[in-house]
Amino acid sequence: MTLTDINLIDPDVFGAGPPHAQWKLLRQQAPVFWHEGVEGLFPGFWNITKYEDIVTISRDPLTFISSKGITIGTNPDNPSPAAGLGKMLITSDPPRHVRLRRLVNKGFTPRAVAAFEPHIRRITTDILDAVSPKGRCDFVTEVAAILPLAVICGMMGVPQPDWPKMFELTNRVLGATDPEYQTQVAADGADRPRVVEATLMQGYMEMFQYFMRMLAERRRERRDDLVSVLVEADIDGEKLTDEEILYFCYLLILAGNETTRNAIAGGLLALFEHPDQRERLQKHPELLPTAVEEILRWTSPVLHMTRTATRDVEIRGVTIKAGQKVALWYPSANRDEDVFPEPDTFDVGRTPNDHLAFGIGEHFCLGAGFARLELRVMFEELLRRFPDIEPDGPVERLRSNFIGGIKHLPVRFTPGG
Repeated sequence: MTLTDINLIDPDVFGAGPPHAQWKLLRQQAPVFWHEGVEGLFPGFWNITKYEDIVTISRDPLTFISSKGITIGTNPDNPSPAAGLGKMLITSDPPRHVRLRRLVNKGFTPRAVAAFEPHIRRITTDILDAVSPKGRCDFVTEVAAILPLAVICGMMGVPQPDWPKMFELTNRVLGATDPEYQTQVAADGADRPRVVEATLMQGYMEMFQYFMRMLAERRRERRDDLVSVLVEADIDGEKLTDEEILYFCYLLILAGNETTRNAIAGGLLALFEHPDQRERLQKHPELLPTAVEEILRWTSPVLHMTRTATRDVEIRGVTIKAGQKVALWYPSANRDEDVFPEPDTFDVGRTPNDHLAFGIGEHFCLGAGFARLELRVMFEELLRRFPDIEPDGPVERLRSNFIGGIKHLPVRFTPGG
């Protein structure tokens, strides 16, 4: 492989798993690498693959802003409404970002997260109880997806009968590049962008319509949930607009269930692929906290975020011009040889493990504490109840260069665990 072979745009490249060979080549030969865009769809961008550079960029939100888009496929000159440029927490810049984040911070503090552990353990127990008699299941759709979905829907006040709808819409929005979730069939390769956009917009509109109804209900009657908190909130004396609240809900439901789902599924797959580490963890469950961190490093569910330079800036001798985008490849940073000894080794006892699975800086993942807790509780209960769990068919990965997702993971185990 040479630099001319680099292709980090085509979702098909990611269908077999993260392209670690490409990222390794870039780290070694061109850690700041220009990638052409797609004419008429989105501009070219710089690929950033070294840990140190990703940290530096992430900690300078005035030079590298989020409000022009956070994905490779976003065209700031012709953005989809689903991109929510500048309107969502994740696409806002200081000082507004700080004020928006402060509105919901108290629901995600270490103390608030810790108080949820009994609730999360009950949900986990119910999930495993449901699949236990069958002796086999699709681990993604019947286990990994349910826990984070139940937690975030519960926090937001989404009724349980509507949880499957939230799962479906999340798949449609974040999996719009995957044919399994597309609402139309592409006639040929050239037709794919139109189908992707149609799928994304349909999911976006249905989600907004759902939360518009919920918002109207909360304006009439407050409840003990995050949507009511947002209705009551203000920034510098001004209430949030309906649009701002809707974008908040949109982000919370997407980020609150998709990434943890993929870390749980990817974590089990990693244990399947590294039986020595699985045996080690089962013999020494006290390693679970470090195992969770290694699962996060190894899976890195969010593959990239982009930032846009506000001025000319130099990184490793390369000039990034004002207005150009940089793509921060987190899985590459998490395999950086300068930071992680033996980075391609899955080690449940790895320490230190300062991975970037949750990002770093202003946009560090708000729900990181919940994700860590959900992972720990799930693997505590799963390995205790189903010690012989094993693959029961091929894994199916998401066709996406944004989310490192696993769609299906068939497993089997002794019934009654």
